[in-house]
Amino acid sequence: MASNRHLGRIVALQSLYEFEFRQQANDADVDVKDILERNVDRYKEAIEDRGFVEELVSGVLKQQAKLDEQLQPLAPGWPLDQIARIDRNVLRMGLYELLHCQKTVPPKVAINEAVELAKAFGSDNSSKFINGVLGTAYRTLVEESADAAASA
Repeated sequence: MASNRHLGRIVALQSLYEFEFRQQANDADVDVKDILERNVDRYKEAIEDRGFVEELVSGVLKQQAKLDEQLQPLAPGWPLDQIARIDRNVLRMGLYELLHCQKTVPPKVAINEAVELAKAFGSDNSSKFINGVLGTAYRTLVEESADAAASA
């Protein structure tokens, strides 16, 4: 059985994927809260930290434009709208955790979890792509800002 937080990330990914899919299909009835509630309820016996899942989904959606803006230069050969929907959402989740969950999720854990999601749900090369992009994100967005703050 997947760890509690790993399972939570799977549910978050499923919810973000469905929400984006239904939005792009012009589903007028799409509501991320309904999607998330249904998906979390399926695993209510196994997910102890529902707040983590809810915060991850809402945080990614609130920060989506900024996350996309930060991700694009990290994979310049791949416009975000051309990246597979599953990979795009894994990248958003991983970057969100790297930038906004540093107090509760170590960077290596955020990257490793994103790679594991890509292995489980992405294509054959997804995990390498995710690892490369998030590794670069960590070096350029997390380490450099920490170095700048330390020298200030």
